[in-house]
Amino acid sequence: MNLGRIPAKTALLNPGKEALIDIPNNRRMSFGELDERIRRLGNGLCTELGLSKGDRVAILSKNCIQYMEVFYACARCGLIAQPLNWRLSEPEMAKILADGEPSVLIGSEEYSDQTTRLKADLKIPAALVFTADPDCRYEQLIANASDAEPASSTDVSGDDPVLILYTGGTTGESKGALHSHHSLYMGMLNQSIAERIVPTDVYMLTGQMFHIPVALAMNYMAHGCPVVLINFEAKLALDVIQQERVSAFLGITTMINWMMAVEGFADYDLSSLRNFQYGGGPMPRTVVEAALKAFPCTMIQGYGQTEGMTMTFLSQEDHTRAIQGDHPERLASCGREGFVSEIRVVDTHGKPVPRDGVSAGEIIVRSEANMLGYWRRPELTAQTLRDGWMWTGDIATWDEDGYVFIVDRAKDMIISGGENIYSTQVEAAIHQHPAVLESAVFGVPDDVWGEAVKAVVVLKPGETATEAEIIAEASKHLASYQKPKSVNFVDALPKAPTGKILKRDLREPYWRDAERNV
Repeated sequence: MNLGRIPAKTALLNPGKEALIDIPNNRRMSFGELDERIRRLGNGLCTELGLSKGDRVAILSKNCIQYMEVFYACARCGLIAQPLNWRLSEPEMAKILADGEPSVLIGSEEYSDQTTRLKADLKIPAALVFTADPDCRYEQLIANASDAEPASSTDVSGDDPVLILYTGGTTGESKGALHSHHSLYMGMLNQSIAERIVPTDVYMLTGQMFHIPVALAMNYMAHGCPVVLINFEAKLALDVIQQERVSAFLGITTMINWMMAVEGFADYDLSSLRNFQYGGGPMPRTVVEAALKAFPCTMIQGYGQTEGMTMTFLSQEDHTRAIQGDHPERLASCGREGFVSEIRVVDTHGKPVPRDGVSAGEIIVRSEANMLGYWRRPELTAQTLRDGWMWTGDIATWDEDGYVFIVDRAKDMIISGGENIYSTQVEAAIHQHPAVLESAVFGVPDDVWGEAVKAVVVLKPGETATEAEIIAEASKHLASYQKPKSVNFVDALPKAPTGKILKRDLREPYWRDAERNV
């Protein structure tokens, strides 16, 4: 198995069929052209730059055709792609690069300065910047390389690692989920069954390619379907659906809300839509109901993690039945286990809790789609992967039919606008302010973002600080989406006898009349 050969099948059967439609750069590419460029890029990386199996290739770019070329070329040759979240600060990127130790950093023209600085600071052996200029080094590398099948592709097996996706940022939380060709393929199989993909689909990738949804786009290409690349903006997404006759996409709460709020939404021709998946954060039931009425297609929900792709699904029929009054409460569920996944909700000893919709436990998953482990973090891997099961850290109940309802996050992770935010990162940034004694960070309901970052702060005796000052200090150390949106000041934080801060007590009043649907 070699995921880098995904375009080769359609290139052989129908080389002229469109593979990628790059909206930001007004560029289109067929499967035949894409496959040739993948072969050439793979040969260039291995021959001219001297990379060998297992070497990492870091990528710093927004969505574009070149990004997909790099992913496929790495897979084809047994290299490991290491995408970077361009929203992070340079110090955060530097930590991730230091951890992955890539042999080359490939950046877009937009990030050429950062690419140059990071290469120099971290002594990365090589760097490439791609531009629209056919004489740029990236294009010259492709043009001058052989278009023969890369020799190293024959040595690639399904068990070989292919992708490192980092799930955190600063303060030691950053960790790279390492996937193999086989684990991603099995995650794609889960998606194929749930989304009911057909060869006539046209898929729109709304998320960024440094996230796991890039595998969803690759999955559509494996079915011979074209993929439309955008950098999300609500009106643009609607325009592209209409223009390119998009039939499927993945949206998060924020995206769906913004799309429905676009002026003249009802005038768009969205008749090409067959199905869309939502996930990546809480989706209030009211939004689900509104979307079912607004979009002329079916919907599914997917719950997953970077470590295991999508693990449960709330099916098209589940949505239809719920709207008709048959188990409407299941719109607050993240569904049931996927085709290649086994799901259990267990107590601290790994014993399943009762399927009564009340008893809470941790979600664990046994699936060939689970990651190989965390890159260079064996202790954390051992904590997460136990006896074939992946412990997600998400707390849930389940009912007698196996529908899972997430009620809390054991890891105190916040999902805002589809981005994972770790409370410990935000707390560490807040503590850079000299007046802060203690802080607790958690997510609260937000109509736009799904969850917003909330901070509760205890100041040192005799010290003063304002909400604006705390947010400003945090902003110095975090990406914009990670900073707290609001700050409360208290005299003391609730604590257990062990001294652990009881975040649940802080969070509960905000969620008492709201539903969390992940």
